[in-house]
Amino acid sequence: MEYRIEANGSLVAHRGSGGMVTALLSAARFVPATWVASAMTDGDRLAAERAEGALLNVPDNQIYVRFVTVPQSTYQRHYYVFCNPLLWFVQHFMWNTPRTPNIGRAVYEAWESGYIPVNEAIAEAVVHEAKQQLEPPYVLLQDYHLYLAPAVVRREVPEATILHFTHIPWPGPRYWGVLPEFMRRRIHEDLCASDIVGLQTIGDTRNFLHCCEALLDGVDIDYAKSLVRFRGHTTRVRAYPISVDAAGLKEYALSPEVEEYKARLRPLMQQQTVVRVDRSEPSKNIIRGLRSYELLLERHPELRRDVGFIQFLVPSRSELGVYQTYTDEIFELIDSINDHFGDLEWQPIRVFYEENYAQAIAGMSLYDVLLVNPIIDGMNLVSKEGPLVNERDGVLILSELAGSFEQLSEQCIPIAPTDLEGTVRALHEALNMPAEERKRRAAALKALIQDEDITFWLERQFADLMAISRQQL
Repeated sequence: MEYRIEANGSLVAHRGSGGMVTALLSAARFVPATWVASAMTDGDRLAAERAEGALLNVPDNQIYVRFVTVPQSTYQRHYYVFCNPLLWFVQHFMWNTPRTPNIGRAVYEAWESGYIPVNEAIAEAVVHEAKQQLEPPYVLLQDYHLYLAPAVVRREVPEATILHFTHIPWPGPRYWGVLPEFMRRRIHEDLCASDIVGLQTIGDTRNFLHCCEALLDGVDIDYAKSLVRFRGHTTRVRAYPISVDAAGLKEYALSPEVEEYKARLRPLMQQQTVVRVDRSEPSKNIIRGLRSYELLLERHPELRRDVGFIQFLVPSRSELGVYQTYTDEIFELIDSINDHFGDLEWQPIRVFYEENYAQAIAGMSLYDVLLVNPIIDGMNLVSKEGPLVNERDGVLILSELAGSFEQLSEQCIPIAPTDLEGTVRALHEALNMPAEERKRRAAALKALIQDEDITFWLERQFADLMAISRQQL
C-alpha cells in the first residue's frame, strides 16, 4: 500500500501492485498480518507522521502497515550507494572486475551510515510489532535490502520463527570476495539468525551453503539436509521459486484495458513476431538479444518482412549512469538495425519505452516467440507471465541462467545468454517449430505456471514456518 497526497492535502491509500501483494492479501483472509515497510513516497512519510507510531489498515483487509522513516541521507546511502548498485551488481555478476567496483570511502560510509541503520530501523519496528503478539510470531523478511535484520529480530524476540527470502541470485563464495571480508561475513552471519533462508533456485541454495562454509568460523554444514548450524542455531536453506498470480493475471489479460492494447498492437504484428519485455538494465542482456535478431535477418533474408520484433522496454534506475548508458546503446542498435534492414514501409523492430503493464501483457498475449535471455536473474517473471497469457501457442526461448529455467527447462528452447550463434539458431528453430509441438509446449507451460503460482509459493513458506514452530521440520 502507498499513500498519495491529494490537492486538498488529504491522504488517499492505494493498494500496491504485484503478485506478492496479492499473495499476502490472500493469506490475510486466514491470519492477520502486519507489513513493515520503508516510507517511499511523500505520502507515505506524511501518513507515518500522522499515525504517530500506530498501524495503518489496508482497506477491506486484515493487513496493517507500519511505515519506517529514516533521514533521506541515510536512505540514499542505503539504497543508492550500497544496495544499488553494489549488492545488485555483485549478485548479478555484473562487475567488469578489472575496472570495477572500486570500493572506497563512500561505500564504507554507506555501509556504516546507510545499510546498517536502515536494517536496524526496520528490524526494530518488526520487534515492536512482534512483542505485541500473544503468540510467538512468524516473521518474513524480504530481499537484499534487509540481510542484517534477522539477527536483530532474533536477539530481541528469540521465540520468533524467522524466514528471510532473497529474490535475486546468490553467487558462490569466490565472487562474494568482491566485497570486503567484514561485509560479506556479516551478511552471512546475520542471515543465519533466520530459521529459514529462502532462495529462488536449488543452485542458489547450494551456493549459500558453500558461502557459509567458506566465510563463517565454527560452522557445520549438512549438505544432504541443506542445513547450516552456526552458534548453536540451525538454519534451513530452501528453494521457493516465486511465481505470478495466475488467476488474477489471466483475468487481467482479458480486461477491456488490455483488449484495447491488443487491438492497437495487432496491426504491428508480422506473419510471425518475436517479443521481449524487459526493464532497461544490463542484466537483462537486451543488446545481445537484438544482435541475435539482426544476425537472423542477415543470414535468412527470406524472413525479412515476415518476422518482426517488438521490444517493450521499461525505464529503470536512469539516475545511475551505467543504466542510462546501456539504454542509449539499446536505442542506437535499434536505429542501426532499422536503418540497415528497414524502409519506409517496414521497420524490423518496434520499441515501446514506457512503464505500461497493460500494454506489455497485451504484447505477450500475441507473441509467436518470446525471447528471455538475461545474463542472470533470480527468477524472471516475464518467462511465466508470457506463456500464461499467450493466445498463439508461442514458443519460449529462455536463458539457462534465469532462475525460472529450473522449472521451465523441459518446455522451452534453452540458450546460454552470451551465445549469439546459439540464440540465432534458437530463433530459427522457434519460428519453424511444427504447430503440434508448439501447442504441446505452450499447454504444458500454462499448466505448470498455474499449478505453482504465487499462492503456492507463499503457502510452502508458511507450511515450513509452522512445521518449525511445532518442531516438526
